[in-house]
Amino acid sequence: MTLPPRPAPRQPSRRTLLQAGSLVLLLGTQQIARGATILAVRVWPAPEYSRVTIESDGALVAKQFFVTTPPRLAVDIEGIDLSPELRELVAKVKPDDPNIAGIRVGQNAPGVVRLVVDLKQAAMPQVFTLPPVAAYQHRLVFDLYPAAPVDPLEALIAERLRDVPAAGKTLPAPPTVTARTGPQPPAETDPLGDLIAQRSQRPGPPGAPPPPVVAAAPPPAEPARPTTNRATSTQTDRIIIVALDPGHGGEDPGAIGPAGTREKDVVLRVAHLLRDRINATTVGGNPMRAFLTRDGDFFVPLGVRVQKARRVQADLFVSIHADAFTTPAARGASVFALSQGGASSTAARWLANKENQADLVGGINVQSKDQHVQRALLDMSTTAQINDSLKLGSVLLGEIGGMAKLHKPRVEQAGFAVLKAPDIPSVLVETAFISNPEEEQRLRSSAYQEQLADALMRGITRYFAKNPPLARSRSV
Repeated sequence: MTLPPRPAPRQPSRRTLLQAGSLVLLLGTQQIARGATILAVRVWPAPEYSRVTIESDGALVAKQFFVTTPPRLAVDIEGIDLSPELRELVAKVKPDDPNIAGIRVGQNAPGVVRLVVDLKQAAMPQVFTLPPVAAYQHRLVFDLYPAAPVDPLEALIAERLRDVPAAGKTLPAPPTVTARTGPQPPAETDPLGDLIAQRSQRPGPPGAPPPPVVAAAPPPAEPARPTTNRATSTQTDRIIIVALDPGHGGEDPGAIGPAGTREKDVVLRVAHLLRDRINATTVGGNPMRAFLTRDGDFFVPLGVRVQKARRVQADLFVSIHADAFTTPAARGASVFALSQGGASSTAARWLANKENQADLVGGINVQSKDQHVQRALLDMSTTAQINDSLKLGSVLLGEIGGMAKLHKPRVEQAGFAVLKAPDIPSVLVETAFISNPEEEQRLRSSAYQEQLADALMRGITRYFAKNPPLARSRSV
């Protein structure tokens, strides 16, 4: 049987082809214009600087310009359209933000979103991008620094002045601690007032702002502060400053426990409790004062933490953390000091490497001219500083061991960047393993946090009992 020939397929009309082509072209244009998708926006206010972060699934291209009167930063983000996530920035600015008055966003042109940050004061803004790291994808960051930087010593002075009217209201002192009671002496005999009027022979790091100018008569000179043999020094009539360094903060949450507890929150709470105890304590007749490298939820680079401690002439540096490991079985507190050579154990080396990644997670501007200054600080260390750090670590470990399980019975050593102040005994305390469900629960407990603060306070006073602080030289 012969089949009839199959009819030729019908050719699409020119009109049909043009319509289909237009649809493909339209979809292609939308795909190109889409660029990156905004995943999240965050605002981190702090007196030192406020940060705005825009996280996306692809790198963003931004052009910035700054207007001085009134101060505002405008940023054009290319390749995106206005989205609900970007609109959220407007409501994320709080009235008490020290630097940001408000944020405005709008579609400036097709595929270009303009973001304007209205500022409360003259500023030195930095705009930069960060590649994906840890839990973050691409980040576009605006760091808004006041044109007049916050000086750590001025902050310590301001805190002292706020506390003077309530100086008689002190906390019950932990064992072996002498608490201050009653009204404080007049301002002219206040040891912190003496410190304000002094200019230490120990210069701040290169590039640091000059110390505040205070109208005061120059006190008599004292011998220069030696760098060794702390234990044989005589009692001094001055304030003792302890720098407390709550780890992580801001964009860097630190370790996160199984129940969602963030390391940065726990360690800040412990630091606040320890600050209260330090500020209510005297050792050998010398009042103590605590200085926090961060007093809120914002990120501080590792090098800046060291700079701050040196700027206020700290006698000790205690960095507070909560450990984490890949398995939940690890448990116990640890204390670490710096090592100029190799780490004392594989675990110590692993932990130091992990903690030294904080700058990558928290996000630093690698183009900033201050980076070489920070890195220079992290290359300095001394044998005397390490020996004193080991003494401090030993007494802290002993006190913590009296109220909690220890992970290791000795002070460990490794190359922690945050411990590299060349002239300040420095230790890093891992309060517990936040990755262990049981220890995470303890870290969340107010009672356990109080016990930790008491133990650290006892260790600090024990250290000074055997290693009295040396006299600072006074110069104008």
